Parts: sequence; structure tokens; C-alpha cells
Amino acid sequence: MLALKSLENEAIYLLREAIGQLERPALLFSGGKDSIVMAHLLGKAFAPGPLPCPLLHIDTGHNFPETLDFRDRFAQQIGAQLLVRHVEQSIQSGRVAEESGPRPSRNTAQTVTLLDAIQELSLDGLLGGARRDEEKARAKERFFSHRDRSGQWDPKNQRPECWNLINGLKHPGEHFRIFPLSNWTELDIWRYIQAQQIEVPCLYFAHQRQVIHTQGMLLAQCPWVQPLAGEESRETQVRFRTIGDMTCTGAVPSTASNLAEILAEIGQSRRSERGTRADDQRSEAAMEDRKRLGYF
Repeated sequence: MLALKSLENEAIYLLREAIGQLERPALLFSGGKDSIVMAHLLGKAFAPGPLPCPLLHIDTGHNFPETLDFRDRFAQQIGAQLLVRHVEQSIQSGRVAEESGPRPSRNTAQTVTLLDAIQELSLDGLLGGARRDEEKARAKERFFSHRDRSGQWDPKNQRPECWNLINGLKHPGEHFRIFPLSNWTELDIWRYIQAQQIEVPCLYFAHQRQVIHTQGMLLAQCPWVQPLAGEESRETQVRFRTIGDMTCTGAVPSTASNLAEILAEIGQSRRSERGTRADDQRSEAAMEDRKRLGYF
């Protein structure tokens, strides 16, 4: 528990630095476990006052209904301002084109919608729940990750953060992505959720679902994900380790129906949670390529 307390203290310090140094930040909120923990920590950091910034969700239009229901209920429960921007509107306005191919996804298209939201809302900071253990590109991030006027990230042009001294100075039009959970692991997140008794979406627990077996992944069958030739669809007991766009978020076979069982399952797993994401399988540098263009 001392390790969790240390991580909590570090995250709260970074959240206070972000709110103190930035003028118009927002918390990127997907309805997933990491963003839920972020919102919980933000509440702790500024208790007993209200949350000091709004929640921002970039909705692809292909999200799990369970996630959207939880998102709205959670925001109402904590009294947060929830801002939602839609990829569908970016498509309708001609800002971005739908992918083509056998299994198109809107996941990459979120970048355009996000950058437009940053400009529209004049945001100079986005608090995110990304962690360094998730993926090698995310391991290169600083706590305060600088983005240029185009929202792009240069991993070779980041500021030192010796002794956790944070420099939030920037030019007009630039912004920061702030990652207070950088040093947390997936196991830390679940231990914290258990210790703090934080509610999370039901998708994280084992349930029966119709899934498509494709290229070593299990994708939830839905209007946007249907079996292709040679693929099998069958009802399977699964849960999700990450929650995102249904077109690229894979499930894992599981019987873990409570937090203790999830912790035991993760402790034995030898596969990263991002290993269930189809968008990360497109190339070895898929995540880094997207981040350079302004992705989360």
C-alpha cells in the first residue's frame, strides 16, 4: 500500500502543477479505467472544491454502449462538466474521410477531431491517463509532453524533468499533454481501484458476448464489426482489458468476475493490455506514428 500511496502522491502533485501552470486544461475522458482513476485523483487533489477543469471525450461513434452509459452517469455523479466532440461531425464536415477496406476503423480519425476541439476550446493542456508500461512509444513521454502549434509530438525535443521540476512554459498555440499516471502499471491501476472502491464499467468483468475470432483477436460483433469470409463468430465468456472503439478493441477469454479475480488474472498474464488492440498491430511503430500527428 505504501507504493500505491507514493504513486497517488506523485499524481496529485502533477495534477496540481498542471492546473497551477495552465490556463485552460481539460481531462481526456474515455470512460475507461485509467481516465476514471484520473478523475478520482483530480477530485482528491482539489477537494473539497469542484473539479477544476472539464472532462473531454472524443466519441468515434463506434463506442461500446456500456461505456457511453457509464460516462454520462459518472460525470453526473461527480458533478463534472462533460464536453463531447464527435468524429462523425468531422466526417460530415469533410475534415476527415472514413477508412476503406475490409475492417475500417475511426480510431485514427479521432486525431483530427481532438485537434479541432483543442483549437475550438482554446485548450492549452490535456490531462491523460496514458502509462509508460502500455506501449513503447508511450514509454518515451515525459509527465508534461510538449505539443507544437500543429499538435504534433517530437520525442527528441522534450524538456528534462529532473527532480520532478515541471516547466509548463509554451508559445501561443502550443499545448501540453500531461500524464500523471506515467509510472503506474496496469496492476497498480487495478489495486488502486480496489483500494479506493472505484466503480468501473461492466465491460471489464467477465460476461458472455458474441465475438469474432480474427487474426488471433476477439472483436465484439456489432453493426460496425461483422464476420469476414472465413471468420467465426460465437458466444464466448470474455472481458476487456482496455475500452475504446469497438472496431479495434479486442477482448480476452476470462472468468474474472470481480476485482480480486482480475488482479489474479493480470498478475499471471504475460501479454500487455495493448496487445488486444488491433490499431497497435498495424505496424511496429503504429502508436508512435499516430502520436507524432497529435493522437492521445
